[in-house]
Amino acid sequence: MRKITACLLVLLLLAAPALLSAKEEKRDEKEEERVKDAGEVLKEILNIPDDIPQDLLDKAECVIILPSVKKGAFGIGGSYGRGVMVCRSGEHYTGKWGAPALYALEGISIGFQLGGQATDFVLLVMNPKGARSLLSSKVKLGADASAAAGPKGRTAEGATDVVMSAEILSYSRNKGLFAGLSLEGSTLRSDGSANEKLYGRKQSAKEIISQGKVAIPASAHELVSLLDRKSPINKSDPKSLQ
Repeated sequence: MRKITACLLVLLLLAAPALLSAKEEKRDEKEEERVKDAGEVLKEILNIPDDIPQDLLDKAECVIILPSVKKGAFGIGGSYGRGVMVCRSGEHYTGKWGAPALYALEGISIGFQLGGQATDFVLLVMNPKGARSLLSSKVKLGADASAAAGPKGRTAEGATDVVMSAEILSYSRNKGLFAGLSLEGSTLRSDGSANEKLYGRKQSAKEIISQGKVAIPASAHELVSLLDRKSPINKSDPKSLQ
């Protein structure tokens, strides 16, 4: 009996590394799927006839995509979602779109959902100040960074001054309905553990996006290529990027 027990212990010790490795690979796949989902959501939203105005996308320094944000994760009225932030490369955000950093959205208290369905969000970061805030710390929308519901249509012509001066513009898609929706009161933060799983080592959002310390992962090729095709040049006023 002792010999059998000893043999079983040896087998478990030998199998443990393989089991842990398989578990880690599964976790990595989860993060890769999040990136792929973000690319698919953005592709679908940019194909909606009355979607995000092209002139706003062309002036955005970064884009945040949060697929399937679900209500009730933190109790009644609370919500929690995970997604990615992709920014134009270079010190002044004038280069090609770069590698994504994974982000989390928390604390939505408004009843943005219909029938309990998950909601997709796309946020445009409209100036370097908003981007720097998101890269350096947890940001509360409406307090740490000004936020507004984004206008729809072919252009942003006719948008209010509040919208045009906002640091972050937000859009939502629920049950096929696409609309601008304010996310004031919710928070955005870099998802450090998820970034570590995706890139295989600890990387801050700033290192990923501003310092270009990682290559674009295979799971993000479709997303980044889509942005390079749809908005290859930053058309913001050069003075606003200094």
